Amino acid sequence: MATTVETRTAHFKGRDWITTQEWSDFEIDVLLDVSGDLKRRFQGRIPHRYLPDQTIFLMFFDKSTRTRNSFEAGITQLGGHAHFLTADVMQVSHGESPKDTGIILSSYGHAIAIRHDLIPGEGNAYMREVAKWAQVPVINMQCDVDHPCQTLADLMTIREKRGRNGKGLKIAVTWAYAPSYAKPLSVPQGLIMLMPRFGMDVVLAHPPEYRLMPETMQAAEANARRGGGQFRVVDSMDEAFRDADVVIPKSWGCLDTMGANPAESLRIATQYKHWICDAGRMKLAKPDVLYMHPLPADRGNEVTDEVIDGPNSIVYDEAENRLHTAKSIMALTMADEPVAYQAGA
Repeated sequence: MATTVETRTAHFKGRDWITTQEWSDFEIDVLLDVSGDLKRRFQGRIPHRYLPDQTIFLMFFDKSTRTRNSFEAGITQLGGHAHFLTADVMQVSHGESPKDTGIILSSYGHAIAIRHDLIPGEGNAYMREVAKWAQVPVINMQCDVDHPCQTLADLMTIREKRGRNGKGLKIAVTWAYAPSYAKPLSVPQGLIMLMPRFGMDVVLAHPPEYRLMPETMQAAEANARRGGGQFRVVDSMDEAFRDADVVIPKSWGCLDTMGANPAESLRIATQYKHWICDAGRMKLAKPDVLYMHPLPADRGNEVTDEVIDGPNSIVYDEAENRLHTAKSIMALTMADEPVAYQAGA
């Protein structure tokens, strides 16, 4: 018997994508259904020019590989064009206000995307001020509070590997040692806020100095109560890994020091070099545990090569899905006509 796949349409034109908190569970499901449909079209070389002749401005206050390229490649595949902008080549470096930037750029194109993630208390506020004055969608490519493009791709990847119903899956979100730089808090914060909404049991582990923003912790607890998942905090990487279905160990900086003194975050971190994802820790988790990381990973510090290159690692699937979810966000918030997609496929 042939399988019938229901086709639906969705239209979220003009919506800002700043945190996942502002989008409902149903809307997240639609974003992921559209992402899956766009992935099939991309892999099948089926044209999907939902944004012909549209322009998106990509403002980066920090470096990027996956985010920049997923948005640049994605908008091209959707029929549009991206302008890559760094703060040093814009008048924001001379103090131009987010009001003026938002008004002007939105008069030139169809969306503004911003990465501003390294200083707690700044990036999210800046994006919201741009969005207040812009007449087009503002997309968060990572701020100090959330990385909603990354966590959407993470959820997509987990569903691909474990099915649409994630209820009861144990997700270990843990700090890990890295000497490279004081990394933003937004990935772990985004994960603890999003995953419990879909029934997952999230365990957060970190040394005492590496706490997350209180408002994101409160959101995680509220989302767990509402979504049927669980959220708890432990101080042991081993405890977080024990019987986990998915492990996501990565480094982040100290909330209290990384803005004014990021070197202090790195100094404190040297006390916790044993917080590494290695084969021994992976054995604490379930035999079919999935290892995930948003990349770039500090190999030999956050994770051993044996793990990240091993059979439980799905980091490259996760990275690929950044393209498809970025395209979904752009297509749904920028397209003039509703986007057709296969529901639940």
